[in-house]
Amino acid sequence: MAQGSGDQRALGIADPEESSPNMIVYRKIEDIITKMQDDKTGGVPIRTVKSFLSKIPSVVTGTDIVQWLMKNLSIEDPVEAIHLGSLIAAQGYVFPISDHVLTMKDDGTFYRFQAPYFWPSNCWEPENTDYAIYLCKRTMQNKARLELADYEAENLARLQRAFARKWEFIFMQAEAQVKIDRKKDKTERKILDSQERAFWDVHRPVPGCVNTTEMDIRKCRRLKNPQKVKKSVYGVTDESQSQSPVHIPSQPIRKTTKEDVRKQITFLNAQIDRHCLKMSKVAESLIAYTEQYVEYDPLITPAEPSNPWVSDDTALWDIEMSKEPSQQRVKRWGFSFDEILKDQVGRDQFLRFLESEFSSENLRFWLAVQDLKKQPLQDVAKRVEEIWQEFLAPGAPSAINLDSHSYEITSQNVKDGGRYTFEDAQENLKGFLQNLKSCNKS
Repeated sequence: MAQGSGDQRALGIADPEESSPNMIVYRKIEDIITKMQDDKTGGVPIRTVKSFLSKIPSVVTGTDIVQWLMKNLSIEDPVEAIHLGSLIAAQGYVFPISDHVLTMKDDGTFYRFQAPYFWPSNCWEPENTDYAIYLCKRTMQNKARLELADYEAENLARLQRAFARKWEFIFMQAEAQVKIDRKKDKTERKILDSQERAFWDVHRPVPGCVNTTEMDIRKCRRLKNPQKVKKSVYGVTDESQSQSPVHIPSQPIRKTTKEDVRKQITFLNAQIDRHCLKMSKVAESLIAYTEQYVEYDPLITPAEPSNPWVSDDTALWDIEMSKEPSQQRVKRWGFSFDEILKDQVGRDQFLRFLESEFSSENLRFWLAVQDLKKQPLQDVAKRVEEIWQEFLAPGAPSAINLDSHSYEITSQNVKDGGRYTFEDAQENLKGFLQNLKSCNKS
C-alpha cells in the first residue's frame, strides 16, 4: 500500500482523500497547531498549573492562544482571533478541560491540545459500539471529572436498549479498557481521559452544538465508494452498530432500477401539471383584497359617525344592533356568501328571502350543522339524529335538496355520528345557497 501511494505521488496523481476540501482545511489547522506547540519557534507556553490539592498538567489559557494567533497570523482584531480559535476548537484540535462545549474564550480558561491520534485528519468515523464502550468505561471509573453529563446518560440508556443482545460484549470491552488505563501513570491517564472526552465531544456533541462531522463534505464523496471500510476507535467493527438511535450514518447507495426511473418520471409529470401561482398574481390578489376591505378597517378608515371606544357616542353600536342595515353593511354582504352568513342581520334578511322562495329549510339546515360543531360531546349523537330526522330522513318535514352522492355519504356518516357528520352535505348545499343569493342580488 505504501509503495502504491509512493508510485501515485511519483506520477503526480493526487490522493483523492488528501485533495478533499475538508482535508485541505485539516492540514492548514494542523500546521498552526504544530507551530503553536513548538517551544523553539515561540509557541504557546504549555505548563502545569497548581490547583487546590492537585495539579493540572499540560494546559494553556485561552488568552495565550488568542494572543499567539494575533501575533503569528497577523490578525489585528481580537474578535477575529477568537473566531478562528473557536473554529479550530470545533474541529477538536484544542479543547477546554472543564467544558463539553468546544469554543474559544479570551480569558483564563484552561485548554489542552488534542493528541495527533485523535485528529480528524485520520478520517475517524467512530461507531456507536465505540461510543457505548466509552460511556460504559466512564461509569466504571469513580472520578468526579469522569461523571456522565445528563445528555451522555440519556445516550447511554438508548445505546443499552439498542444493543441489549450484545451489551455483555460491550461491558467486557469497557472493563478491558479500564484495566489498561489503570496501569498508566496518573498524570498521563488524566491527560488521555480529557483527550478522549474531547474526541467524543466532536463526534457526539452536546445537544444544540454544531456537529462538524455531520457537515463533512467527505460524506457526499463517500457515495461514490460505498465499500469504504470504517475505522473503529477501539478496534471493534460491526455492521449492526449503525442501527443505534444516537447516530445513524448514511446508507450505501444502490443502483437505479427501471422502477425508480418510472417513479421519477411520474413524480416530475405531477410537478409539471401542478397548479402554480405567480408571485405577481398573488400580490395582485392581496392588494385587491386590501383595497376592498380598507373602508371596514377602523384603524385605517375612521368609523362613522364616530368610534365609540374613543368618544362617548354609542351611535355606531346602535346602528350595528338595528334591524335595518346601513348601506355600507349591505355592500359588504356582496363581497362573498360568507359575509352574509357571518352577519346576524344578513342571515335574517337572507332567511326571509328564502322563505319567500320556499327554500328556508336549506339555510336552517346549514345553521343547524354549524351549531352541531359547537355542541358538547355528550349531546352530539342526539343532535345528529335530530338533524337527520328533520332534514334528511325519508318523509322529513323539512327535506333539503341533496345530490345522490352526498346523500349516500351522509347516510353512512350518520351511523357513527360526530360533529362533522354532515360536512359533505353542508358543502354541497352551500353551492345551492350561493346560487339563490345571486338570484336575490339580481
